[in-house]
Amino acid sequence: FSFSQLYNAERISQNVAFDFRNQLFAKIQRLSFSYHDRNQTGQLMIRATDDVEKVRLFIGQGLVLALQALVLLVGTLIVLWFTNHALTLVVLPILPVAVGVFMFFGAVSQPLFMQVQMRISALNTVLQENMAGLKVVRAFAREPQETARFQTSANDLLAQSLRVARIFSFLFPVVFLIANLGQAAVLYFGGKQIIESTLTLGEWQKFSGFIISLMAQASASAQRIFEILDTQNEVENKPGASELKEIRGDVKFENVTFRYFKGGEPVLNRVSFQALPGQTVALLGATGSGKTTIINLPPRFYDVSEGRVLIDGHDVRDVTIESLRAQIGIVLQETTLFTGTIRENIAFGKPDATLEQVIAAARAAAAHEFILEFPQGYDTPVGERGSTLSGGQKQRIAIARALLLNPRILILDDSTSSVDLATEYRIQKALDQLMQGRTSFVIAQRISTVLNADQILVMDKGAIVARGTHEELLESSEIYAEIYSSQLIGDVQTRAA
Repeated sequence: FSFSQLYNAERISQNVAFDFRNQLFAKIQRLSFSYHDRNQTGQLMIRATDDVEKVRLFIGQGLVLALQALVLLVGTLIVLWFTNHALTLVVLPILPVAVGVFMFFGAVSQPLFMQVQMRISALNTVLQENMAGLKVVRAFAREPQETARFQTSANDLLAQSLRVARIFSFLFPVVFLIANLGQAAVLYFGGKQIIESTLTLGEWQKFSGFIISLMAQASASAQRIFEILDTQNEVENKPGASELKEIRGDVKFENVTFRYFKGGEPVLNRVSFQALPGQTVALLGATGSGKTTIINLPPRFYDVSEGRVLIDGHDVRDVTIESLRAQIGIVLQETTLFTGTIRENIAFGKPDATLEQVIAAARAAAAHEFILEFPQGYDTPVGERGSTLSGGQKQRIAIARALLLNPRILILDDSTSSVDLATEYRIQKALDQLMQGRTSFVIAQRISTVLNADQILVMDKGAIVARGTHEELLESSEIYAEIYSSQLIGDVQTRAA
C-alpha cells in the first residue's frame, strides 16, 4: 500500500508539473511584446522551472502527508470518543487552537517564500544576462563589476532565506509547544497513549509543521505561476476574427499613433502612408525616429494606440494573427538562430521544405557558398544562438529563412548591417530580384541600400518629415540631402583608407 501511495502521489505531481510547464510556455509564447518589454527573461524562466517544482513537491509530498494526517486524526478522535468520552473532551478544545496556529503559520510564511522566489528570479536574471553577453563583459573588462552584481543578488537571496529561517526557528517551537500541551493533557487525563501504535494529537501537530512549510512555499509559487497564466494578452484574436486570404500586399497606415506604455510619449505621431502591391518602401532616419516601430505594426507585434493599419483594406486587428503573419516574411535587426543545423534554421518557418527549396533560398540570400565550405554543409550545427557562425553569416541565414516562406510582404530591418560591402552588394542584388511583386519594407542605415526604392520615408521623432524617391528627396529634403552627403563623403574616405 505504501509503495502504491508513493507512486500515485509522484505520478499525479509530475503530471501536474507537466501541465503547468506546458501551459506556461504556451502562454509566454502568446503574450504580447509589450508584456515581455516589462518583464525580465530570468524571472519568466524561474516561474516555469523552480516555481513549478515547488508546487510539484507540495502535491507529491505535503498534500499526501496532510491528507494522511487528517484521516489519522479523524480516525483517532472517533476511536477516542467510543473509548473514553472524558478524554475526548479534553482533546477537542485544543483542535481550534491547532487550526488557528496552522492558518497563522501559513499566512506569515507565504509572503516570506514569495520574497525568496523573487530573489531567486533576480539572481537568475543576472546569470542569464551575463551568459548571453559574456563576450561583451570580457571585451569591456567588466568581470569584477558583474561578479559584484551577481554577489549582491546572491547576498539578497541569502539574507531573505536566513530571515525565513529565523522566523521559522521561532514559529516551530510554538507549534511544538501546542503539540506538547495537547499530548500532556492527554497523558495527564488518560495516563497512557490514546491508542497504542496510533497517531497522537501531539504527533499530528508536529507533523503539520512540515506540511505548513511545504504549503507556504507552494502557495507562493502557485501565485507567481497564475500571475502569468491569468495575464490578459494585449494582442490577441478578437471574437469573430476572419482568416486573411491570399493578399496582394497593399499596406496602408491611417493616422497611426503608437505608445509603448499607456500615458507615455508617442513613439509614432499620426503617421499616414500607403505602400502599393509590389512597391519597396525604405525607412530612413536617426536611431529612435520610429522606423522599427513602423515595421512592428503590420504583423501585430504591437497594436496601434490610435488610427489603423490596413492590409488589402482589412484592419489587421480584424483578421487572425496566424493568417496575418503567415504572409509576412521578417528579418529582424537582432539575428536569432536556434540550436540545430543550418538547414533546420532556414526551414524554421516551413519545416516541410525540401532541401532544394532550402538551397534556393540560401542562394538568393548569398549564403549557399559559405554553407558549402563547412564539412557538413547544410547539416552543420549552428551552436547556441548561432555561435559557430559570423555575424554576416547569421544575417544571411536569417534572410534565407524569411525568403523560404515566399511572403507577399517582406520586412527587412537593417538586414545588411552585419556584412561587408561586397556581401551587401550580392545580397542587395538578390533581394532586388526577389522583391519584385512583393511589398517590401526596408530599414537601412546606409542610403546606398535604398536608392532604388519606390518610396523613401524620412523619419524624425516619430513623424514622417519627407517622402519621395531618391531624386525627389535630394531636391526637396534638407535632412535627406545632409544624410546622403555625409555618407557619400564617408564612403569616399573609407575607400581612400
